[in-house]
Amino acid sequence: MGNLNGKNVIVTGASRGIGREIAKLFASEGGNIICAARTLNEGDHQFEGSLDSTVSEIKSSGGSAIASAVNISQEEECIRLFEEAHSAFGKVDILINNAALTYFVPIKDYVVRRWKRSWEVNVHAPFILSKLALEDMIPRKSGSIINISSGAAIGPGSGPYDELSGMKGNTCYGAEKAAIERFTQGLAEEVYSEGISVSCVSPSLVVATPGTVFHNLVSDANDTRGEPISYMAKSVYILATEPQEKVTGKVTYSQELLNEFGLLDSPVGIGNKGSRKGTGYSMI
Repeated sequence: MGNLNGKNVIVTGASRGIGREIAKLFASEGGNIICAARTLNEGDHQFEGSLDSTVSEIKSSGGSAIASAVNISQEEECIRLFEEAHSAFGKVDILINNAALTYFVPIKDYVVRRWKRSWEVNVHAPFILSKLALEDMIPRKSGSIINISSGAAIGPGSGPYDELSGMKGNTCYGAEKAAIERFTQGLAEEVYSEGISVSCVSPSLVVATPGTVFHNLVSDANDTRGEPISYMAKSVYILATEPQEKVTGKVTYSQELLNEFGLLDSPVGIGNKGSRKGTGYSMI
């Protein structure tokens, strides 16, 4: 891996989990990181993690970062994020759409306002932020946009269904991530001639984060059923730094990508396809 040579990088959802790990890795490679999330200080959220702690850790390691406390479910806040990025560092070179919000609730019980808010964060915000990023990238004929997806994007396939199979209440999140994967390839095609790369990656196995622990996807941070959080950060780094023709339009998985680039010694969950019988862009 090379370094990012002072490139300006927005990472949403950078207060904890995968976003925090991405921000730290990109900063260690020379990037100027604009860490975006709603949680500015420890204690502001029920989960551990904050922008202040992420930025402090980056700076203590000699990296460059600022905190942007924004609510990306609102268009004006997305605009403010880019204004703060421009004021601090200049035009944005890399956008990483990592932030996510969902509620694992069956459709019959889903509160409409929560459904709309989830789509605003998980689908509408990546669109708005990508549109703003393109204003910086197109004039320079370069840039990278990386979206974070999930194995939830692969549907359960056709019935009949085993009552015990699958994860109940996953319909909203799965539909959002399927939309992001289709959005990724569509945008990649649109801006290919502009020299801009657009790609998408999901964890091959669940990553232990405060969010996945809360939703009981893993028992705790040491749950061995998952994969190291570093796999996702390294995967995003590949997608952000490899030549456009090698990665643009990719909708892939962390271990699949790391294995492709010779960075995985012992793959244990290459993709999320396996026994999944549904369809999705991640299977193309």
